[in-house]
Amino acid sequence: MKVSSAEFIKNYGELTDKALSEPVTITRNGRDRLVVLSVDEYQRLKRRDRRVVTLGEFTPEEMEAISRAEVPAEHAYLDEELKDWQP
Repeated sequence: MKVSSAEFIKNYGELTDKALSEPVTITRNGRDRLVVLSVDEYQRLKRRDRRVVTLGEFTPEEMEAISRAEVPAEHAYLDEELKDWQP
């Protein structure tokens, strides 16, 4: 659902209730500006966050485990996505 900021202010109660079941995008001057969503959905998305680390943060044991790791055969098709990748 997408509404203008004026419409959101005018219908705050109804639209915040709607945001409990689906995200509500709020626009300003025709452009997406904010998204209102339920706490449950926000927490679900936050659980999916990943922490980024540098190579220097890995222990020698972790680096060794990574070097020995093998991709399961059922995921071999993903190699195609990396064939032209360059750092």
